[in-house]
Amino acid sequence: MNAYLLVGIGGALGSMARYGSGVLVGRVWNSGFPLATLLINIAGSLAMGLFIGWLARTTPDWQADARLFVAVGVFGGFTTFSSFSLDAIALIERGEIAQSAIYILGSVVIAILALYVGMLVTRGAA
Repeated sequence: MNAYLLVGIGGALGSMARYGSGVLVGRVWNSGFPLATLLINIAGSLAMGLFIGWLARTTPDWQADARLFVAVGVFGGFTTFSSFSLDAIALIERGEIAQSAIYILGSVVIAILALYVGMLVTRGAA
């Protein structure tokens, strides 16, 4: 199957699951704290770890397609934090601790700063 189609269908399913999870948590926990996002990031990262660990242990013939559909598509649509977590752990497992630290700090701190700059730019233009 086409790689883009696998990722696209998986991503749509993951995004719908993220939205539904957010709605469900919002009904149970009505607060200004982003609990839904936190729980989704944790659940997605756990699911990614379980899935990638299982793939590494079993190495099925359809591993490449499953990785595209589930890891990149479904989990990527559910939470990109799971992909971020996988990349960080891969660097750590390869012994690339300094690169992992740069990746983690850059992804978190610089991405948040970039979002803030984007908001400042658009707010200033209004």
